[in-house]
Amino acid sequence: MAPPGHSSGRGVDPEITKKMENSKNVKQVPQYGSINGSSSSDSCPTCKGTGRIPRDQLLAVIPCNDVRLQPRRTKLYVCISMGLSILLCCLILFFFFPRSVTLTPVSVLSVMVYFTPDSVEMEVTNLFNMTNENFVPVQIAEFSMQGVVNEIVVGHTKIANMTAIESRSRKPVSLTQAKSASDTHNYCKSTTIKIHTLFLKLQITMNIAYLSHTEQLSQDVFEYIDCGNNSTIPHPVRS
Repeated sequence: MAPPGHSSGRGVDPEITKKMENSKNVKQVPQYGSINGSSSSDSCPTCKGTGRIPRDQLLAVIPCNDVRLQPRRTKLYVCISMGLSILLCCLILFFFFPRSVTLTPVSVLSVMVYFTPDSVEMEVTNLFNMTNENFVPVQIAEFSMQGVVNEIVVGHTKIANMTAIESRSRKPVSLTQAKSASDTHNYCKSTTIKIHTLFLKLQITMNIAYLSHTEQLSQDVFEYIDCGNNSTIPHPVRS
């Protein structure tokens, strides 16, 4: 039988042992707010002076190469998104990229000649092809045509809001311009000259609008007409 005041190792109270270990840990752990534990301050609010953090406040540290942090098929989704974006951009560029709008002279349809005492009046009708290569309609805001004979302006025509050309189409347009040539009066009425040919230069300017911007096209056309009488037959012209 053990003497009074003496207890064996098996009879030590667990609670007393736990308190002794906690006190030992508290002495070993620096106080909250100090580096070496020498300064006086409050106990650590997290561990409450026990030197141990409760289990419910622990944070799990997971390595970056853990499969739980890697979503499935990420590369596939990224590649599909990039492919769809590139395809959409290509389609937008293909359909809305500005293309050419051309004005092509075709032929002189007719020439009506009228003689006055001081000049020769002519009405020249030309045929043009307007071609739109865009996928959107083109509006012709202004069309201007000027006739020049021997560096002298003999006629001028200006038409506002002329017409619209549908997308991917070609539209024939016939235009009649009145011309008055006083300097060639004697030449056109001369009876000694059998062929009264005038070389006419047409200076054409066309303002078009499409895709929220305007553009100006210009072209010079050369053609010949008979100013002696109404004998001009339809013939092609060259630009």
